[in-house]
Amino acid sequence: MDADSRTKAAIEEHWRASERGNTEAEHAIYATDAILDYPQSGERFRGRAAISAQRGGHPAGRHFTVQRITGHANLWVSECLITYDGVPSYSVSIMEFADQYVAHETQYFAEPFGVPAWRAALAEPMPGRSIAGA
Repeated sequence: MDADSRTKAAIEEHWRASERGNTEAEHAIYATDAILDYPQSGERFRGRAAISAQRGGHPAGRHFTVQRITGHANLWVSECLITYDGVPSYSVSIMEFADQYVAHETQYFAEPFGVPAWRAALAEPMPGRSIAGA
């Protein structure tokens, strides 16, 4: 298996472990001194232990649906739908690898929104989705 295939498999296992609630397996992908940034809130979590603690302490029921993983070498992007107590949030995770571990992750979150009437006729639904009106 080549390096990109190994990295993609590790990311897939990270998201599967996230869905199962297996905190140890979920965070095995991170370097001991990894950094996780949430730009929308301005938070930075430094170190695997801090990253694991903040996720493990989340009070909501969480579910993860991976929509796409793409990348090469040291830079990988995951597009996910994460639900918190049934409320969907779209997430983009940008992972930078060093020595087979995530050294830096930046994760963006966005709430779903309806399509405005002026462009509804121009769009088609994404696979497995329907288009919601504004």
